[in-house]
Amino acid sequence: MEGYGNQGKTFKNILCIMLALLLMLAGVFLLKGYFDGRFASVETLRAYISDFGIFGPAMLVLLQALQVVLPVLPGFLGCIVGAGLFGVFGEFLCNYIGISAGSIAAFLLARRLGTAFVKQVVPAEKYKACVEWVGRKKCGFTLVLFLAILLPLAPDDFLCYFSGLTAMSTKKFIWIIILAKPWCILAYCIAAAYFI
Repeated sequence: MEGYGNQGKTFKNILCIMLALLLMLAGVFLLKGYFDGRFASVETLRAYISDFGIFGPAMLVLLQALQVVLPVLPGFLGCIVGAGLFGVFGEFLCNYIGISAGSIAAFLLARRLGTAFVKQVVPAEKYKACVEWVGRKKCGFTLVLFLAILLPLAPDDFLCYFSGLTAMSTKKFIWIIILAKPWCILAYCIAAAYFI
């Protein structure tokens, strides 16, 4: 039994190291694109993703994961960028994988690094609002989180970080992301493909 606990800790440590490396790689990607002016508009960002050729979908996934972990760009921008490049299904898949991975990474980083880290990532007013919100919803936090992830315009990125500070299990959080996240992303992707 004790060996299993050690394996679990080793796995979590390896996962945290991999997340840190992914963040550094994505940070380089974002900084280079930003300084090259590739994030100035939808067109320049779309051209930037397109320049990666067959790796374009992977770069969109990475961008969407990073925009959750480091909330620099709005998530819907990635949905717009994917429109026309990969088709509605490809666009949805890239965004769903990226945003879900970023959401889980934010949760795990908060769980591992604690309140001090979250307070540095989440603006003070958003952090305070989340604390007050959770304080009012103690009995139904899981349901309220599910609905917030499901519906558009909720502060998903901040809620992912904040959820990592609660007693919610990692498994439950992952299931909430898997089941609730695709619907909002699908709506954004369809809107981006047909109306923008």
